[in-house]
Amino acid sequence: MLTALSIRDVVLIEALDLEFGAGLGVLTGETGAGKSILLDALGLALGGRGDSGLVRQGAAQAVVTASFELSPRAAGVSALMAENGLEMEPGEPLIIRRIVKADGGSRAFVNDQPASVGLLRELAPHLVEIHGQHDDRGLLNPRGHRALLDVYGRCDTAAVAHAHRDWRDSEEALAAARAEQDAAERDREWLEHAVAELRALSPEQGEEEQLAERRATMQRGEKIAGDLQSVADLLDGSDGALTRVRQAARILDRIAEDHAALAEALAAVDRAIIEASSAQERVDEAAEALAFDPAALEADEARLFDLRGLARKHRVQPDELAALTGELGDRLDRLESGGAGIAKLEAAVALARAAYEKAAAKLSGERSKAAKRLDAAVAAELKPLKLDAARFRTVVAQLPEEQWGAAGMDRVEFEISTNPGADFAPLIKIASGGELSRFILSLKVALAEEGGAATLIFDEIDRGVGGAVASAIGERLARLATGSQLLVVTHSPQVAARGNRHLLIAKSHDGTVTRTGVTPLDADQRREEIARMLSGAEITAEARAQAERLIETA
Repeated sequence: MLTALSIRDVVLIEALDLEFGAGLGVLTGETGAGKSILLDALGLALGGRGDSGLVRQGAAQAVVTASFELSPRAAGVSALMAENGLEMEPGEPLIIRRIVKADGGSRAFVNDQPASVGLLRELAPHLVEIHGQHDDRGLLNPRGHRALLDVYGRCDTAAVAHAHRDWRDSEEALAAARAEQDAAERDREWLEHAVAELRALSPEQGEEEQLAERRATMQRGEKIAGDLQSVADLLDGSDGALTRVRQAARILDRIAEDHAALAEALAAVDRAIIEASSAQERVDEAAEALAFDPAALEADEARLFDLRGLARKHRVQPDELAALTGELGDRLDRLESGGAGIAKLEAAVALARAAYEKAAAKLSGERSKAAKRLDAAVAAELKPLKLDAARFRTVVAQLPEEQWGAAGMDRVEFEISTNPGADFAPLIKIASGGELSRFILSLKVALAEEGGAATLIFDEIDRGVGGAVASAIGERLARLATGSQLLVVTHSPQVAARGNRHLLIAKSHDGTVTRTGVTPLDADQRREEIARMLSGAEITAEARAQAERLIETA
C-alpha cells in the first residue's frame, strides 16, 4: 500500500508531501490543475521514463520519493530485492527514490541502496496498478489472463505442474539414454577391448601402493643380504662371537667359586650372551622381513608396470582403474541390453505424457467452468456502467503441443464485443476512452482484486458519464476499495462523495511562477468541493445541499 509520496521540483510542483491510507481516496480539481503531474511523478518512482522535461524550470533536479507498506500480496518484492543483492528486513517499509537531473540522466534508490531503473519497473506491478485512458498493462495484457482466471476459479495447477515435471524428466532420461546408446554403438569395438583388457588385469583399489612398497622392500633386502649374512655368521656362526662367549661362560661357571671376581666375570658374560642373543634375533627378524625371491620381485615389477601403463592409456590414476573397470563394464552391459532399457524409458515417457494430459484436461475443464462464472459476473457489472450493449467472454483454447507447459495446455484471453453483432476482440483493441476504464473496473470487481497489486489507481474512470452511471461507478469503486487501497482521479461528484479521503489539486500563480499544489480536505472543504463539481464556478446553496445528500447517502 502506498503510504506517502514526496515530490520536489517536478514540472509545476515545487514541494509536495502527501500521506495516503487504506480505502478509497479521491483526487479532484479543475481541468488543467495538474492531476496528471501527480500520476507522472508516481510513475517516475515506478520506473517511468526519466525525461529532463519533468524537472521544474530553474531547478537542478527533480526528486520523487514513494513509500510503501508491504502486504502478503507483495511477496515478490522480497524475492526481487534478494535477486538484485539489496538488503531488506522483514516488516520494513519499501522506500523508492528517483532523481532526474535537468541536464539529463537519472538515479534510483531502493531503501537508500542504489538500484537500476529496470528493478523499479520489475517492482511496480507488485506495488501499484495504474489504469488510465491509454493503459496497456495489467488486466489488458493477455499474458496474465490465465493466472487471473486460475485464481478466480481456484483452479489447482499444482498437479499439472508436477505431472509436467515428471513428463519432462522422463523425456530427458530417454534422450540421455538414446545419446549414450548412440555413443556406445560408435565405440562398441573400443569398449569391448577396453573392458576385456581391464577385466584381464583385474586391478584392485590400493594395489599400486602395495606393490610399490613390497618391491622397494625386496630391493632393499637384495642390496643388504650379504651384510646381513655376515652379521649372522659373526654372531652365531661355528666360530662366531656367541659360540666363543658361551664357551667362556662354561669355563667360568666351573671356576667361579674360586674367586669373587670370577663370579662377577661370569655374570657379565651371561649378560653379554643375553644381549648378543637379542641382537641375533633382531638380525634374523630383519633378514626374514627383507628376504626376497627374484621371481616374486620380477612378478611384482611386471604387475606394477602393467597397472601404470594401463592407467596412462586411460588417463586415470592407477587407483582409479578398479572403478573404471566397473564403469566401462556397466556401459557395455547397458549397450548389450540397451534396446530393452530404451523401450522401458519410452514406456515411462508415454505414461508420464498420459498423466500430464489427464491432469491438464481436468484443469482445462475447471478453467472452462470458471470462465463461465467470470463471464456472468462481468456481464452483471456492464449494464449499470452504461455498457449494456457490450458482451464479455473468457476464451479458453488449447495451445499447440510445443507450447504446453507447467501451467497446462490452455490459452486464456479476455475478449469483448462493444456493439450487437460485432465480432469479439481483445479489450485493448476495442475499448477506448472512458469505456476502457469501466471495463477494467467491471473486471476488477468480478475478480475481487485477485492477483493484482495492493494499490489501484484509476485515472478519470468516469469520463463521459454522469448521473446513475457515475453513482454505479462510485459504488463499485468503494466496494473494490474495501480492505485495500484505491485512488481515483475523478470529475464526478458521485464518485468523489464515496471517498474516505479527498485531495484537491489546484494551480496557483503569483505573477511570475505557476505552481501546482495538493490539499487534503476536511469535511466542510470536501462538501464545498463536491458542490463546486456539481454547480461549476458559482457554488449555490442548492449545490451545497445536493453535495450534503451525496455524502450522506454514499
